[in-house]
Amino acid sequence: MTATITRRDFLKGSAAGAASFALAGMVGGAAELTAKAAEGQTEFSIVGAQSALSAGYDDNTVLNEMADNVGITINWDTMSDSVSEQVSIRIAGNTLPDAFIGVGFSNYDLAQYGDDGTFIDLTPYITEEYMPNLTAILEEHPEIRSAITMDDGGIYGLPAAEQMGTAGIGDEEDYSIYTIPQFSMINKAWLDDLGLEVPTTLDELHDALVAFQENDMSAKYYGNDAGSTIPMSFGFDQWCWGQNIFYAGFGFTNWPNDVISDIQVIDGEVGFACVTDGYREAVTYFHDWYADGLIDVEVFSQSDTQYMAKCQQGYVGVGTWWYIEELMGDYADDYVFLPVLAGPDGTYNVTVRTGGGTNSGNLSITSACETPENLLAFFDQWYDGEAVMQLQYGPIGVYFTEQDEDGMWLSITDEESQELYGKSAGELKSEYEVYGPKLILSEYYNEYFYMEDRAIERLTDLSEYWMAYVSDPTCFPVDCVYTADELDTIDWYKADFESAVSEQEALWIQNGGPTDDEWEAYKNKLVNTCGMEELLEVYTDAYTRYQEAE
Repeated sequence: MTATITRRDFLKGSAAGAASFALAGMVGGAAELTAKAAEGQTEFSIVGAQSALSAGYDDNTVLNEMADNVGITINWDTMSDSVSEQVSIRIAGNTLPDAFIGVGFSNYDLAQYGDDGTFIDLTPYITEEYMPNLTAILEEHPEIRSAITMDDGGIYGLPAAEQMGTAGIGDEEDYSIYTIPQFSMINKAWLDDLGLEVPTTLDELHDALVAFQENDMSAKYYGNDAGSTIPMSFGFDQWCWGQNIFYAGFGFTNWPNDVISDIQVIDGEVGFACVTDGYREAVTYFHDWYADGLIDVEVFSQSDTQYMAKCQQGYVGVGTWWYIEELMGDYADDYVFLPVLAGPDGTYNVTVRTGGGTNSGNLSITSACETPENLLAFFDQWYDGEAVMQLQYGPIGVYFTEQDEDGMWLSITDEESQELYGKSAGELKSEYEVYGPKLILSEYYNEYFYMEDRAIERLTDLSEYWMAYVSDPTCFPVDCVYTADELDTIDWYKADFESAVSEQEALWIQNGGPTDDEWEAYKNKLVNTCGMEELLEVYTDAYTRYQEAE
């Protein structure tokens, strides 16, 4: 597609016509695939999930055009609820469709159904002959192949992921929007009023918080009630509004306190941050802040709504969130980002995260399918950037209204959507969105369509400000593949391990500690009761396989 179509042309035209225009000739080799589909099975049944607002896929112009491109017919049986129940009935009764879509099978499910023959291994079909689009992606992104390859070497589901990274705003390096989930911020207007600089160390931050408290800055600067100042607030171990960014001064950041977030990879070695000396020093250090009233007493119990309300009323001097504007509301202009703060020894280390991960549980072909290559030719079209944007949001001519001077598709505004369809753009998206193996790569945001403005803002902040503090971006991949035995081990120990760590961390921050005896008792509990060594072995083995597969 190279021609620029005006907004008027699209809004006057029909959705079906525009979608057909967009998809015609979209996938290279369509004629050859159509000829191939003339041999063997050409009618397929697919069972799976759909949005609650979706009318189903039978009349979806994008899907129908794709099917026509390869000369097949698909009978869709999709539902918005009871999906898992219906799928289980089908599998247990051996009344299998040709494929399941949008179900969200776990790696455990895929390994099990691959082993017993319910799902076929797709490896022989992920080739230039049958799936040129996906094959090219896997060659360019070997980490995606690693994430969908089970421990037996088979691939039992096509990859799906929504990558949103710094490559999407034009950076050479692609760091996920989740790389540093907590952005910390401080009220610079209060600092200026007190004649203080923006802190660069934890000790300097401590002194600033004391000054906020002693001068009751919420009352002094904003005229709030006396004693309303909260020097620092957050949500204990919460995702984007937790305290974990401040642990960087002790050599780690566990985002938040779950097993995967607690894993550190240092010089290729996998370990848990929660048993390091730095972790012990961190909880001891921040207990003093809590005891002195510098940390909000409600950090262990408040909801995000309660937290945001405090910030937006001008009570809080230091907080964490994804965006300053969203957290601080009308007071946002008074705040600036804090740097990553050095600890008592003058150093810091930011342990980054990977993105949302790649999964392969949204499209599996069953043993009932007689000619998988014909069906996979249909799904290979999903791995075209312009096609997947329509499967995710809606067709060209409906959700995407025109191209700008760079050939990037522009989405419909809420005002236009209300005028034309009587609903918001978000509701329109939900009606047209197709569940399944959608792989939206970061680079698509430079080639086909724009990401949301807020995502651009956050990624720009991540790239231009936060990544400068990251010396080593190595991290444990969230989409590692595990064996059935490893998944059993994780299922057996993970919840107890996470609870034990989180509960003890909260107690130490509130009450002080740990003493030598408490520290040894804590580590012994993690080993003897919570399976720390077993979990460490599982994650080490999975990480080793992941590295080898790349």
